[in-house]
Amino acid sequence: MKKRYSEEQIISAIKSHESGRKVDDICRELGISNGTFYNWRSKYAGLEVNEAKRLRELESENNKLKKLLAEKLLENEALKDVVSKKW
Repeated sequence: MKKRYSEEQIISAIKSHESGRKVDDICRELGISNGTFYNWRSKYAGLEVNEAKRLRELESENNKLKKLLAEKLLENEALKDVVSKKW
């Protein structure tokens, strides 16, 4: 079962590690693997909670824009195909 942790929980775990707690203790407390913790640390190290929320918002906005661009490129290709055909 995959648990979902909030940015606040992730950042507090990283900060507790920076303050001197062992990774194994933090992982045991949260019920995660060491690899998960190190993935979190690579993504959220040095961030505050509000910065992490902003990062998530920007990522979702970026995904929406990528989808819109892909749709427009498909429409453009379809129109080129229609115009290039001889009637």
